Amino acid sequence: MNILNALFKTSLGKKVIMAVTGLILVGFVIGHLVGNLQIFSPPEKINAYAHFLQSLGGALWAIRGFLLLTVVLHIWSAISLVLENKAARGAEGYAGQKTLRASFASRTMKWSGLIVLAFIIYHILHFTTKHAYGPELFMVDLHGEQVLDVHTMMVLGFQKPLVSIFYLVAIALLSIHLSHGISSMFQSVGLRTRAWSNCLNKIAVIVSVLYFLGNAAIVGACLTGAVEVQNAKVKAALAACQADCEVCESRIASIN
Repeated sequence: MNILNALFKTSLGKKVIMAVTGLILVGFVIGHLVGNLQIFSPPEKINAYAHFLQSLGGALWAIRGFLLLTVVLHIWSAISLVLENKAARGAEGYAGQKTLRASFASRTMKWSGLIVLAFIIYHILHFTTKHAYGPELFMVDLHGEQVLDVHTMMVLGFQKPLVSIFYLVAIALLSIHLSHGISSMFQSVGLRTRAWSNCLNKIAVIVSVLYFLGNAAIVGACLTGAVEVQNAKVKAALAACQADCEVCESRIASIN
């Protein structure tokens, strides 16, 4: 009980919570990117990866629950520390000087965090809800078993310009969040010293830039057609839809 009190009721404890949860979330987003980069491999690879995750069943929901708890604790500890710092400073002039010295990333942490949270909710809904073509088109054979065709769902999802733009904006905000957050994790628990502070800041920036470029490559490849739909049923449905649109356009043209 004393340990819980120290974690949840002291500034040091809250800093430890924010640092640990931040480390877990950084590992998650990087792992998520590595999994998504399989879009550049044959469709079977990313479909098998997604099927493996789905086959975890209850364990997958346990992982999701753990990640949700991690996000809640991370946000709670961050807000608590911000409120404590504001109360401790008191003087408005000092706060203004600190804002001038603070980096753009640190000054936008609260806004980027909220926007990214909204993006995560949207992202989950976007890739788990049914598409207009029908759910049966997104099932493919994998070693004699019918599995979800995640490859096709990703390609079609990112072929929509508005979706891709929103995704890139959210990823950019998350990258800014990472550029400051990775360094702050070490500072929160007193592990960032002057001797390697500059090096740590550079590593954080490099990681965040690579993270953004990796996600941007996925979006750009799908949007430009560098990565295409391989599912024959979906390709046929898209061709039929395009043909119907051309028929409609020709009829309208003949009326005019």
